[in-house]
Amino acid sequence: MSFSSDDHRYMARALQLAERGRYITSPNPRVGCVIVRDGRIVGEGWTQPAGQNHAEIQALNDAAARGEDVRGATAYVTLEPCSHFGRTPPCADALVRAGLGRVVSAMEDPNPLVSGNGLRRLNEAGIATASGLLAGDARELNAGFVSRMTRGRPWVRVKIAASADGRTALANGQSQWITGEAARRDVHHWRASACAVLTGIGTVLADNPQLNVRHVATTRQPKRVVVDARLDTPPTAALFNGSDVWVATANPQGPKADALRAAGATLLTCPIDAAGRVDLPALFAELAQRGVNELMVEAGARLSGAVIAAGLADEILLYLAPCLMGHDARALADLPSISAMGDVARMRWADARKLGDDLRLTLRP
Repeated sequence: MSFSSDDHRYMARALQLAERGRYITSPNPRVGCVIVRDGRIVGEGWTQPAGQNHAEIQALNDAAARGEDVRGATAYVTLEPCSHFGRTPPCADALVRAGLGRVVSAMEDPNPLVSGNGLRRLNEAGIATASGLLAGDARELNAGFVSRMTRGRPWVRVKIAASADGRTALANGQSQWITGEAARRDVHHWRASACAVLTGIGTVLADNPQLNVRHVATTRQPKRVVVDARLDTPPTAALFNGSDVWVATANPQGPKADALRAAGATLLTCPIDAAGRVDLPALFAELAQRGVNELMVEAGARLSGAVIAAGLADEILLYLAPCLMGHDARALADLPSISAMGDVARMRWADARKLGDDLRLTLRP
């Protein structure tokens, strides 16, 4: 399939619009739509919070508000228009009713309820369709949604802040603050992007973190997930500050469980692995079932290491500060010992950038 330079330009604009929904669309994908007629953009839109309009409807409404005729126009959509009834009616049907002449999607929808059916419905109605334009960019924007639909687990992003010598806390546990304000603001961007932020009971007891979004503007807070097999989370923890808290545990019964429920927590019953810890693959599958596309892991060396060692980390955000904390300070992550270089887990640098005085290095398998 060949696409013109105009096709690329309009799809690039649709991707820019989709980015505007980064913080709000969960559990739906981030989608942008541009409607073009006679070489002019006549309508634009991006997906609104769940239960509200999808990008195509927003763009059709925008065109109507401008007094524009969309019959015979081309719609550029970053994801195949949906073909099923969810919280909203099918977007494919709306495009058919509007009399569009052509629909170009960046990628097919990995949701089994759609998976080509939206484009097929448009074709059957006599609308020309094409797919695959800037597909890599669209997939990157919705890596979490794609992961949930195709792998049954979220896209997992592990955040680690460390000194230049690879230490995350002093021997006494003190770690605030290793990185500077610019890096901390960047972390809040990724928190806002995530559907849920996960930490361990050790971090809750040691640092009493809020794990909410405070440094970027958003109308949606991510869920907070605590891995806590024995239910040691205090009901007075700072996590309980108005947003949903999920506690992953082995046995959600007894006085501790009752106290956490009274504080507003939802208890997730999870199997225990051979080491007596919450089974992480089972937990992540449960989170996917609950609509979690992107999961941000902000935990201590033990839990972060367990996620990485289990092969569950899709991305590591490594924030490095220009300081040295010494050999007694705590390491990046607790990982299994390796005795041969051939067994070393290799990753690739996906991105590197400077944030104030710090570096953010992004690693992927």
